[in-house]
Parts: sequence; structure tokens; C-alpha cells
Amino acid sequence: MTPSPVPGWAAAALSSVFDPCCREKGISVVDMGLLRSVTVDGGHARVELLLTSGWCPFAARVLTDVEQAIAALPGVDTCEVEIVWDEAWTTDRLSESAARKLRFLPDPVAVPDRDAYLSAHRP
Repeated sequence: MTPSPVPGWAAAALSSVFDPCCREKGISVVDMGLLRSVTVDGGHARVELLLTSGWCPFAARVLTDVEQAIAALPGVDTCEVEIVWDEAWTTDRLSESAARKLRFLPDPVAVPDRDAYLSAHRP
């Protein structure tokens, strides 16, 4: 199943919702790439989320925060948030700003001289 794009109004509403692990870095669920789809039908919103890990200890908190943010919008009477398991979250889903803030390093086998790589990429 191909997810529908996330509408701009939903991304704006969720840009201030954070996974507790990323709040201090200012990385929202939108920037983390956790949103798979958001649809509204007859006042009922349905949000599909991916998790970075199936063992995320904050999943319930994120689900509640997303539900409350979407349910507070005009034209939305009810909201359900579902975690989808048929697609894995990967770092490719991060926004550019989130990737810069998290500074993921490449696979160690791809970097023969780790010290030189780190020196060249430190701010």
C-alpha cells in the first residue's frame, strides 16, 4: 500500500509534537519522518505512524500527543492514531535539519580513517 502524502495542515499541527527522546534537540515527529499518512473523512482523522524502534518506550506518549494535536484542529471531531508495521523506519525519512542535528555517521566499513572523517565533518 502506498501511503498518501501528509497534508500541509497536518504537518504544521504536528511540527510541535516531539518524541521525548528528541525534544531537547527540537526534532518533531514530522522531522523524524514518523508520519506515514494523515486522512480525514467526515470529521474523523486517521494518522499512521512509524516508530524508530518496535521497543520505543515512549510510543504511547507519542500516540497520545499526535492524537490530541490532530483532534484539536477545526473540522476534526475524532482521531485515531495507528502504528504501522509493514514499513520500517530508516534514517532516510529524517528531514535535512534532523539529520544534521543527529549527525549520523556512515557505516564504519565505509570510512577507512575514522579520525580523518570526523575531523573533516565536525562543525
